[in-house]
This record gives sequence, structure tokens and C-alpha cells, in this order.
Amino acid sequence: MSYSKRIFTPRTTLIMACLFGAAAVQPGFAAEAAAPQSVTLSLINRLAARGVLSEEDSADLRLMAEADAAEARAQAALTQAALAQAAAAQARLKAVLAQNARLRGVAAGSTAEPAAEEPQPVPPVHVARPRYSTAVVSSRVSAPMPQSEDIPAAETATDQADSSAVSTEAATPRIARVNPAAQTATAPTDTAVESSAPAEVPAAEDKVPDDTVRVTYVPEVVKAQLREEIKNEVMDQARAENWASPRAFPDWVTKFRLFGDTRIRFESFKVPTGNDNTGALLNFNAVNTGAPFDTRGTVPFPTLNVDQDRNRVRLRARLGAAVDIGQNFTTGLRLATGDSNSPVSQNQTLGGVGSGQGGNFSKYAVWLDRAFLRYERGGLPDRDFSVSLGRFDNPFFSTSMIWADDLGFDGAVAQGRFGLGEDITPFYAIGAFPIFNTDLNYPSNQPAKLKSNDKWIYGGQVGVTWELGKDVSLKLGAAFYQFQNIEGKRSTPIEPFSAADVGDTDTSRPAFAQKGNTYMALRDIIPVAGDPSVGGNQNGTINRFQYFGLASKFAVAAIDARLDFNQFEPFQISLVGEFAKNRSFDAAAIEAVAENNLGAKSTAHPDGEFIGSDTAWLIGVTLGDVALQKPWKWNVSLGYRKVGSDALVDGFVDSDFGGGGTNVKGFTFGANLALSPGVKIGLHWMSATQADGPVFKNDILQMDFNGKF
Repeated sequence: MSYSKRIFTPRTTLIMACLFGAAAVQPGFAAEAAAPQSVTLSLINRLAARGVLSEEDSADLRLMAEADAAEARAQAALTQAALAQAAAAQARLKAVLAQNARLRGVAAGSTAEPAAEEPQPVPPVHVARPRYSTAVVSSRVSAPMPQSEDIPAAETATDQADSSAVSTEAATPRIARVNPAAQTATAPTDTAVESSAPAEVPAAEDKVPDDTVRVTYVPEVVKAQLREEIKNEVMDQARAENWASPRAFPDWVTKFRLFGDTRIRFESFKVPTGNDNTGALLNFNAVNTGAPFDTRGTVPFPTLNVDQDRNRVRLRARLGAAVDIGQNFTTGLRLATGDSNSPVSQNQTLGGVGSGQGGNFSKYAVWLDRAFLRYERGGLPDRDFSVSLGRFDNPFFSTSMIWADDLGFDGAVAQGRFGLGEDITPFYAIGAFPIFNTDLNYPSNQPAKLKSNDKWIYGGQVGVTWELGKDVSLKLGAAFYQFQNIEGKRSTPIEPFSAADVGDTDTSRPAFAQKGNTYMALRDIIPVAGDPSVGGNQNGTINRFQYFGLASKFAVAAIDARLDFNQFEPFQISLVGEFAKNRSFDAAAIEAVAENNLGAKSTAHPDGEFIGSDTAWLIGVTLGDVALQKPWKWNVSLGYRKVGSDALVDGFVDSDFGGGGTNVKGFTFGANLALSPGVKIGLHWMSATQADGPVFKNDILQMDFNGKF
């Protein structure tokens, strides 16, 4: 038997060894090709879905797997035929040996020519000869072999003296038939009996007698030797080229997968003239993350920058590990930089001073960014199920308009997808995510503790990926996010004497916010006559220490869609659309308590008419190579969005567009270029305007240098 060696790239050869090694070392692999083929294809699909294999490599490996399976089935058929031929040869050999033994007995027991006893003829077996043979069947066959259905019925011989001997290509003895008439009683030792010793194997060029039966059979030892030679050849090449060293590390090391990235960003924040700089754009997050603000004090309320340009250099570095802990369980951990505990950004401003770090080349903080335990079954593009616990990536199909790209989710989520035929793959995700948990001893400065005000997000999404044609695919998703206790709550009447006093609804304020949402005052402060020395606050004109909470409830329904055209692959055209609406929005209820997002005052609206909105939408297009895995591959994108003030929770949305938050609208443009499989540069421009309320415009230019492994 001969075999041809395929030449692969080192990476592909290693993957082939991994995919086919387990099946190839099992005896009888050729005869059982169907099951290994299905396992191999599943492994290829799983590696392609996880990005280990490129589309080109995965397509080649699928073709190889199918070809090898077909070859194995053909070899199995030849092997079965060989077994049948060997069985026929063995049966005929036994018949010849038995007849010769009987004739010898007749010759030895008689001194005269025996009576004309007709021995039973041995019918010849006609077997179609194969194109080639790799081994032989000897007379030392240890067990009967099954008969082949392809062996024709035996033909009856008419001449006993012309019966042929049976031979094989190696060790089968050629035994002559004895003619009883040729023997005499006086010379039994001169009987014309040929030696039963094995005949020599004829050379390849010798003429093979017509009555020889050729048998094709591959001994198991030969198969094992071929497999071992191929395996050794692949591993020798791997070690020589230093792309695989299976003996270099202990087994536990192979269960770890390290990953990370570093990004250096130059950012320019430009504000044109004409913005409202009267102090109308309030910075509620600055108040809520510090001491309560005295609304009757002499210190101005914190505001946003609306009239000064800023430039800064920012660093983002992340390092993580995923560990296979067996039985379909994995665990993961990632550390990241950040100049604060902001949930929507891991950027560290170089030279920026804050949170006790930065400036004068001092060290920067590193935060725990991801930590999870996951159980997963399937792992295929059309069949997967997983449950994640801890802190993990965004599990929902969405854009950065709803959930910032860097945002991590705390809690638990179950995700899955399952194929319906070849073209339709539904998917789903459902989870519960705590966003605030009341401190066990809150408040710590008084003996009587207050009720918990825990906040949660309950989210669910269903969708489908639909292959509309060979080069067109559509992905649709519908989601609903219910926010529990995220809105502000008015306190019971309180008379704070200092900033250290605590209100019973203080924890209903956001722990982190950006800008855009409508806010309300949380504390119901009682006006009391007299000075603080006598237990008063001069009828509420002093010591009005206040916190602020979200004025609206939130229950967001969202629809996402992406249409991909791959006719010119790897050049791709992608269209993206997203729409979101806050189903709990109540304009009248918000206006009654709103501190911002108010328009002109009138008789009907003495504090100003509420001008916020409850919807958000985005459209965008991306052209070029999406993966950017090869040098000089590129893509460009263009988009437009409008995000209403209370359509989304501003603390979780994109942190770049408009400086972060809601109540913005405008254009985005981006371009990316790959310098190597792990390095790319990017240029992004965002022009945003406040959607409702005071005039506020800004333009942001970012240049990124990314390295990833």
C-alpha cells in the first residue's frame, strides 16, 4: 500500500495533527470513518468560531476531512474484500490438505493400485484481483474469516489429475495432488508426493501462475507503523520550526490562555464658540460622588466645560487569562488600567491627577476588570449554551449607544444559540445584574440603620442570524432591560445640620453618571426657624445639603439589526441600525420634580417646560475588512445617532461621543489600518450637539495605536 504526503503550513499541520490524531491512532479507523469525520468537522467549526482558525484554513480543513473520510471508506471496502479473499483461500487450502492426507493414507495402506475411488473435486474460487496488494495471507491463519458476498459460485473440476495447487504471495505452501495410480505397494517410500515445505516467493517480474489467488490485506502492524511515521514526521517538523513544543511545559500550562492589549490614544477635545456658558449644564455626578451640596451656600454648583479646548494622551492596558478547569468549565480574570472606577472606560490620562494617583510620573492604579466562572456546552456557531457568573463582557447584541464598549456586567447570564437548518440560527440571552448593593452597616455614623435600596437590571434578548444568500447575512435582536430601583426617591422630611447627616433615600442617587439624564432633589428638607445653634436652618435658607437622583424610571425596549454583504470578501459592507425607547418614561411626572432639561418658563410651567425625550436611534455603515488580521487591511465607518435625555441611563452609554452620556446627536467617522496581525492604528472623529436644552457642541478627534495579543 502506498500513501502520499500532504504539505501544510506549520500552523495548519499542527491543527491537523490535533484534529485527526485522536481518531487516527485507533485501530480500524478506516472502517469507522463516519464518526471521526463528524467529530473532526465539529472541532474545525468550533476552532473557526473561536477565531483559532481563519475562514480560509477552516474551509481547507473541512475539504481535507471529507477527502480523508472518503479515502478511508474506500480502503475499508478493499480491506473487506481482502478478508473475503483470504477466507476463500484458507478454505480451499484446507480442502486440498485434507484430500492429500486422504490420498496418502490410501497409498500407504495398499500394495496394489487402489480401486477407482473418485475423490471429491475442489472447486476453484474466482476472485477479482485488485489493482495492487500490500501483503499476503499465509497458511498460518489463526481463525476463520467471513466469506465475501462478491465471491462467485465455485466451478466443478472434471479432471482430478489437473487440480491446481493454491499459492499465495509469501508463505502459502504449494502442495501437489497425489495420483493413486502412480504408486505401487512395493515402493511406498517412492511415492510421488511433493514436499509440503513452503515455496519461495517468486520475484515481481516472474510469471505468476494463472491459478494463483492474490489477496490484498493491510496488516494492523503496517497501519500502526504508517500512523506512527506520520505522527513523528509532523511532531519533528513542529519541534524543528519551534511552533509546537509538546514536551516543553507541564500539562497544566496548556490549559491557560493569556490575552491582552495596549492602546495609546491622543485625544483632542474642541468646543466651538456659541455654547451656553451661564452655568446651565450642571455636573450632577460631581455632587453625588462627594459630600452633599449646599444649595443655599456660597459655592457655585459644579458645571461642565463648555468653552475651553483640551488635549490629552491616554493609556489603556489590559491583561487577562482564561483557564480550562475541566468538565466544560472555564474561569477568567482580567486586570485593566483606569484613572477612576468609571464602569465605561479603562483609560488612564497620562499626567492626569485624580483619586490619589497620577502626575509627576507617579504610578497608576490597576483595577479588577473581569472575573467570572463559566459553564459551556456546544461551542459551535450554530449550537452553543453557556452560563456565566461574576463579572464578564456585555452578553447582548447591541452597539455602544446603549452599552459602552468597555462596560462589564456583574451578575449571572445564560446564553445560547441553536441552528434551524443551514440558514437560520436563533439566539437568546437572559440575565440578572446587580448595579448597587446597600452597605451592610449603612449609615455607619448612626446607630439606627436604614432600609436597603438595592438596584438591579433584568435583561433578556432573543434574535436570529439569517443567511439570506451565499454572500448576505442578517442579524436581528429584540431586547428588554428592566431597571429596578434606579430612579431617585424622595426622602422623609429631614433637617440636616451638616454635610455628614444622612437621608433615608440618599442611596437612590447614581453611584456613577455621565451627563444628559434628568435629575431630581432627593432630600425633603424641612424649613425651621432659628439658627443651627438652636436647631434651626433659618426657614430653609441655610444648610440645605442635597443629593440628586434620576427623575425618570427606566424600562428600555431595544431593537438591533446588522446586514452584512460579503460578496467581495474579505472586503465587507455592513449596515447597522439600533432603536431604543424608555417604556417607563412619564413626561408629566418628570417635569414635576426636574432640576434640569427645562426650557423657557411660562405661566403653565413656572420652573420651565420639560424638554427631554424617551427615544434613541443610530444608523451606521462600515466598509472594508472587519477582522484586520493581515497587514495593510483597512476599514472605514460612518454613522449618525440621536439619543434622547431619558431614553437610556447615561451612566452606561458610550463615553466618547459628545464627551459621554445622553441628550446628544451628531455624526461619527472612523478609519482603521492594520500594520500586522496584532497592531493597528485608528483615527476617529465625532461631532456632537446637545439634542434638547442649552446649546452645547463639541468635536472630538482621537488617534489610536493598538497592540493586541
